[in-house]
Amino acid sequence: MLVVAALGGNALLQRGEPLTAEVQRANVKVAARALADIVRAGHQLVITHGNGPQVGLLALQGEAYNPDESYPLDVLGAQTAGMIGYLVKQELKNALQDSRSIATLLTQVVVDKNDPAFATPTKYIGPVYSQEEAQSRAEKAGWQIAQDGDKWRRVVASPQPQDIPDLAVLKLLVEQNVVIICNGGGGIPVIRDENNGLQGIEAVIDKDLSSAFLAKQLGADALLLLTDVEAVYQDFGTPQAKALTTLTVAESQAMDVPAGSMGPKIKAAGSFAESGGFSAIGRLSDALALLSGQAGTHILGENTQR
Repeated sequence: MLVVAALGGNALLQRGEPLTAEVQRANVKVAARALADIVRAGHQLVITHGNGPQVGLLALQGEAYNPDESYPLDVLGAQTAGMIGYLVKQELKNALQDSRSIATLLTQVVVDKNDPAFATPTKYIGPVYSQEEAQSRAEKAGWQIAQDGDKWRRVVASPQPQDIPDLAVLKLLVEQNVVIICNGGGGIPVIRDENNGLQGIEAVIDKDLSSAFLAKQLGADALLLLTDVEAVYQDFGTPQAKALTTLTVAESQAMDVPAGSMGPKIKAAGSFAESGGFSAIGRLSDALALLSGQAGTHILGENTQR
C-alpha cells in the first residue's frame, strides 16, 4: 500500500535537546530505522516532516546577524527542508543498505493570502523560553508568542494548504516506486499572484494538515502521524489519562485538545479518514505496528478501508 508517514518534531529533536547537527542526525538515524521497516514490509513510502525548531533557529540567527537582511519564512522553510531532507535521505539509505531509490523534493504548497490564520497565529517555531524571556524577545522583535506546555514560544501563521504545484512530479516518483521525502515543514508556503505566478509568503504550514492534504492528492492508502506518545489520550496529563485505540471522525472532532499540539494531528487524521483512507496516530518506533492496527490510535471514517 502507499503510505504517507509524517514525522513529528521528535524525529529530529527531543524537547530540551540542543539544535546541533549531531543531535538531529542521531535522532534521524533512529527514525530511519522505523521507516525502513515499512519499506521492507513491501509498502510504498512518502515521508513528510516538520521544521518548527529549525526554521525558528534560522530566523533568530538572521536577526542576530542583521535584522534588516533576515530572510522571510518561506525561504527559511526551503533551507530547513533541504537540510532535514538530506539527513533523512542519507540515514534511510543507510538503513535500507542502498536497496531503494530515494528522492528529496523541495515542495511548494499554495495557501490563500486571505486565510484567517494570518490574523491568529498558532504555529510554534523556534526554541522554548520562560515566559519572561519570551515576552522580552517578543517586544523587541515584534513576535507573537503563546504558551507551549510549561514554556513559551514564538507563534506564526499556519494557513490551510490549497494546492501542490509539484504534485505531478511526486506522482511520477510514486509510479517509479521511489521513496520520497517531501512537503518539508508542511511545504514552502506560496500564493498565486494576479498572473497565476507563485510567490512566497510569511507562514509555516502545519505539517500534519499538509500531509493529510498530500495523502489525499496522491491517493494514498494510509496516513501515519508519528510522534513521541503511543496514542491519543483521553484526559491527557491527569491521573485518569487513558489511551484511545480507535476514534470515529465525529468523536475526534468533539475532543478538546490544544490547537498547537495534538489538535492538528487529530484534525488531519480525521480529514484523511473521511476520504476513506486509513489514519493512525502513534509512536515513531511503532510505525509498522500502526499499519496493522496493533498500536496507536486509529481514526475511522464511514468509508475507511482496513
